[in-house]
Amino acid sequence: MSEAKRTSANWMDALWLVFLLVLALLPPRTEPHKQVILFAFGLLQLTENWLVSRLPRRGPSYVVLMKIGLAMLLIEHTTTVYEPSINSYYYPIYYLPLMTAAEYFGSWGTLLWTTLASATYVSYLYPPLHPELREFEIGAESYEFLAIRISFFFLAAMVVNRFVVESKRQTQRYQELAETLAETNRRLEQAQAEARRSERLAALGQLSAGLAHEIRNPLGVIKGSAEMLGQRLGESNPIATELAGYISTETNRLSALVTRFLDFARPLHADLAPQDITTILDRALTDVASLWKGAPVQVEKEYERGLQAVAVDEGLCEQAFINIVQNAFDAMSATGGLLRVKVARASANRRHGVEVRIEDTGPGVPVELREQIFNPFVTTKKTGVGLGLSIVSKIMDGHHGFVRVEDPNGKGARFVMFFPEAGEMVEPGKAAHMVIS
Repeated sequence: MSEAKRTSANWMDALWLVFLLVLALLPPRTEPHKQVILFAFGLLQLTENWLVSRLPRRGPSYVVLMKIGLAMLLIEHTTTVYEPSINSYYYPIYYLPLMTAAEYFGSWGTLLWTTLASATYVSYLYPPLHPELREFEIGAESYEFLAIRISFFFLAAMVVNRFVVESKRQTQRYQELAETLAETNRRLEQAQAEARRSERLAALGQLSAGLAHEIRNPLGVIKGSAEMLGQRLGESNPIATELAGYISTETNRLSALVTRFLDFARPLHADLAPQDITTILDRALTDVASLWKGAPVQVEKEYERGLQAVAVDEGLCEQAFINIVQNAFDAMSATGGLLRVKVARASANRRHGVEVRIEDTGPGVPVELREQIFNPFVTTKKTGVGLGLSIVSKIMDGHHGFVRVEDPNGKGARFVMFFPEAGEMVEPGKAAHMVIS
């Protein structure tokens, strides 16, 4: 409960106590039972919220029953021996349990409690319970007045119940609107973050492309010179030949690194066409397993049957799978582990498609890196460059899907990839050409 609500509740409780104090000071002042009953009313009113919070299911019924009982006692002790109890001026005290019932219960519940309260009030006309009634004569006009009072009981209870129900509906609407606004703000923040990341990727891509082109030419010269030097020296100078071999090997490694930079920097031309995603995934798993032959990694597959086709570029999609699966094999190559691959139907952002989950039992991704793992040059490997997952994110953006990393509630990491179904985006038998910048 907020601070404002606490203040409001305390103010209302104080007002209730003032009303009960005024009733205690009104006639009959000499009746001590009346003050005691009104004190009990005040105490019950102050502890009502606590009782209902402790007993959310039965608490409201207990409160209404206690208020009806106190109302009966107050009526009993606010009349004289010269008039029947039903003529007590304090009969409006019955509105308290009626209002309470209207606040906590629905329409039928309010009618039920109002009927019970009215029955207890009418019971004062039942001679076996009140023998003093034999000394009074009750005319038809008195019954009419009684019917009017009972009618007002029901009228007041239903009016308050309607107001309470409508208030709860409005509160529910406001809560739903607040949740919708919160979700919209979350998506807006996510879109802004994606836009900032795209801007950084574009700037880094241009920088990488420029550096890669400038580095590739000297590397070619260095490699050619090292190979020619090795051929000229032959066996006459073994040490120089070995050093030339080192130069050539490291040049090849740098050339492969430059190639990855160029793959990241250049636009990816995606030819989207409806494909069976499981076939592409199986091929990627086979390729990676052949490269890591002998690694103590088990692969467990779970493919849902009857999956719809998704619009993908076969080559780019396979590359994205290979990058993630290679990371999983690399993470588990030393200690071994299990690679779980699951493909199933899914929905995201009001779109239907296929979701691919790739989960390993390796060391996982640190929490502080989960928001940055798809940015370029962010890696958890000692010898990694940090471009593999950036390329995966770029490919998924071009497929109108997304990729995210999750905590599998245990050891390892889980990558979730969502591909929207072909639908109207790509007609069967036709390919949609897209440039992923």
